[in-house]
Amino acid sequence: QVQLVESGGGLVQAGGSLRLSCAASGSMFSSYNVGWFRQAPGKEREFVAMITFSGSPTNYVDSVKGRFSISRDNAKNTVYLQMNSLKPEDTAVYYCAGRGTWYSGPWYEPEQYPYWGQGTQVTVSS
Repeated sequence: QVQLVESGGGLVQAGGSLRLSCAASGSMFSSYNVGWFRQAPGKEREFVAMITFSGSPTNYVDSVKGRFSISRDNAKNTVYLQMNSLKPEDTAVYYCAGRGTWYSGPWYEPEQYPYWGQGTQVTVSS
């Protein structure tokens, strides 16, 4: 069992940066792959980035490549999402999600992740 808590969201102007954190409880976290997803009002939850238990490889949705970077510190049971050059269309609630390495389904599908945080709001003003 893993519990996830996101933090670091807020209001930022376009072009600015934020770093989201996903803190996990549980001794098995270092064996979990972690994804970041986001959901804007009226839209479906979409994949943003993922990182494997070891820290590599990583994957990103095309719209954030070159702007966002996912990383993890297993000693601190924390996964980060560094978001640079933010755009108004990045506005959403951001969620981190975890799944054990034994899951084999597509890593970009929310349904493949059994553990979720409560989300943190990111608002980018133009």
